[in-house]
Amino acid sequence: MSTIGRIHHITAIASAPDRNLAFYEGALGLRMIKQTVNFDDPGVHHLYYGDGTGSPGTILTFFPYPGARPGRHGTGQAEEIAFAIPAGSLEFWRQRLTGLGLAVEGPAERFGERLIAFKDHDGLMLELVEDETAVGLPGRAAEDIPAAHAIRGFRGITLWVEDPAGTARVLTEVLGYTPGPAEGARLRFVHPGEGIGRIVDLRAAKGFWAGAMGAGVVHHVAFRAADDTAQAAATAALTPRGIRVTPQQDRTYFRSTYFREPGGVLFEIATDEPGFAIDEPVEALGSRLMLPARYEPHRAAIEANLPPLRPARDAA
Repeated sequence: MSTIGRIHHITAIASAPDRNLAFYEGALGLRMIKQTVNFDDPGVHHLYYGDGTGSPGTILTFFPYPGARPGRHGTGQAEEIAFAIPAGSLEFWRQRLTGLGLAVEGPAERFGERLIAFKDHDGLMLELVEDETAVGLPGRAAEDIPAAHAIRGFRGITLWVEDPAGTARVLTEVLGYTPGPAEGARLRFVHPGEGIGRIVDLRAAKGFWAGAMGAGVVHHVAFRAADDTAQAAATAALTPRGIRVTPQQDRTYFRSTYFREPGGVLFEIATDEPGFAIDEPVEALGSRLMLPARYEPHRAAIEANLPPLRPARDAA
């Protein structure tokens, strides 16, 4: 298996944190695996959702800003977050989501795969895709969601770019993807091997307006590095291409570097190690606010400033 390249996590901007919790834990059945703060802005939550343990490739995270203005979908952004579900689960999810009052598009077919599309309350674009390999991955049962139909992790992500050429070079020459089929304005890139988080689609949108950050918009896409050595190798491959990469940042649960790929999307390379059980046991993941050591002396003030998180079953 390649030591770099599959999706590690995706981070988006949200509005009210309690509504965010209600949707992703309550409606979609993901587990909140970590509640912490934006390490660069500790006045804002950083909420992590994923499978039972926070495996790389399952992690969707949010910076929720209460009252945040909606973002604008457009070029230079990641859009259409696709989750993998087992074959035969699409009708369960279509009925569940429409029953919750969501507008669901489909079922439709793309690259021979069946999917439905919908948005969360902030307008974040989401998809559920039937993936033949998903049934071989463990499913986590949640309230009203049987394990057999549970979301397994990411199928992939779609990037909207003016010109896909530069982005394609980074995907293939640095992150290990292989060009796949094309369908209309969409070009598919596939990471070798098996498992989740292996698909990146480039949607050529020449002449479309540029995206703008705000609620309902993806902030960045993180790609996996097995360790610091693999991450450093990727950085070394990016620098000769004129792409500036940040110094490594310690995010407690992984170590990160960041860069803008040629299409304008913010990419992160995140290490698989050390993982989310470094500061609380697996059975207690997400149960309390966790802070990096530098913020612990300010815990009382930080907790007082953060909006409350109500249990998903109680959130409006």
